[in-house]
Amino acid sequence: MRKTVLLMVLSLFLVIGRAVAQDSEPLVIGLMVDQSGALTIYGYEEEYGFKLGLLYAAGVNPSDYGNDIDKALEAVKIGERPVKVVMRDNGSNAEKAASQARELVEQEGAEILVGSPSSGVMTGVQQVAKDSDVILFVDPAASPAITGANFNVNTFRICRNTFQDFLAFAPYATKEIGKNFVILAIDNDFGKSSAGAAQAILGGAGIEFNGDPIYAPLDTTDFTPYLQQVLNSGANAVLPIWAGDSSVTLFQQIAELGVGKKMAVVSAFNSNDIVAKSDPSNIGNVSWIVYHYSFPKNEINDWLVKGYQDVYKDWPDLFSECSFATAQALVKAVEATNGDTLPKSMIPALEGMIFNGPKGIYGIRPSDHQALVPMYIAKLNNLDDKDQKFYELLAEVPATEIVPPVVLPDDMKARTEADAKFMDDLKAAK
Repeated sequence: MRKTVLLMVLSLFLVIGRAVAQDSEPLVIGLMVDQSGALTIYGYEEEYGFKLGLLYAAGVNPSDYGNDIDKALEAVKIGERPVKVVMRDNGSNAEKAASQARELVEQEGAEILVGSPSSGVMTGVQQVAKDSDVILFVDPAASPAITGANFNVNTFRICRNTFQDFLAFAPYATKEIGKNFVILAIDNDFGKSSAGAAQAILGGAGIEFNGDPIYAPLDTTDFTPYLQQVLNSGANAVLPIWAGDSSVTLFQQIAELGVGKKMAVVSAFNSNDIVAKSDPSNIGNVSWIVYHYSFPKNEINDWLVKGYQDVYKDWPDLFSECSFATAQALVKAVEATNGDTLPKSMIPALEGMIFNGPKGIYGIRPSDHQALVPMYIAKLNNLDDKDQKFYELLAEVPATEIVPPVVLPDDMKARTEADAKFMDDLKAAK
């Protein structure tokens, strides 16, 4: 009891202190990444995209500062407040991430938290954000549970969740691929919740699943026993749900064991560096992809591509876009509140927000704070283009055509009352 009271008092002092400091102090943003663990490649995409998104949304051009990202960020003001980004690498360790999140709020003075690639990490950080009374932007973790069973009102996600992946792909899957699938997924929150999303969406479209999903640890180096289960399943297609650098090993072993010769291999296209290491047998595959820098044709994406090239000497990658868009939403909300980052002010500014980002029109659904965003269907044409233009774009699927189900806990179902008007506004947006 005494510990609970002390935590409540500490939280109250933090909120009062923040409210006073917001008039003149820098806005501290805690950016949580993985740049040492299994999802390192996504952690760098997150960092680079988010920092460039802050610059774009604040009207700061990195070229005016010699393309020095740190100097350019010093010029950023949001709601008349200077901005300080404090980054922490959690290595996709959930306990470490939760501790870092508390440290960012209590010691560094972070008023907003952003991150991270691991869904399992973020479900723990969600509670820290709620207890600390700060807004959390989940970026780019994709588990449906984050805006579903684990949802709290302090959580927002401008990136897609895996329901949207399967909704985008379902029409192609039912027309072009056999009806019997087997799932091979990571044995973690992302893998399990995404497998559930696949079964719900693809199953609803007429796909049957042969047996339960087959789960393997993220750090697996020998996939032979799991792939043997896939081959023994009797399915005519396998759906690997995987992420991070070990994707390379998985798909190499899929090729080595000849899985693709016995059944279709259906999987999302990954980050450019991972795709470049794919087995050549994957050329010709058609699948969904969250983002590729060469697809969107608009001024914002052009700015992102140029900024990425100028600052990082690289092309924007799979999650660079949603991190950029996360920064846009953050800036737009804080500008609307005149620099007030308290959830009671930020939540109304974010719920129902519609804005233009790198992929086009984005909208934040009021009920579950899940962004509705466009997705892409593409064909893999090569693995060695010098500019990483590996794909032929087959279709851009608008956000309004891939609306994920609201899967909030039963006691939150009333939150859907504002969704109908939001959908009308999103359909009318240009």
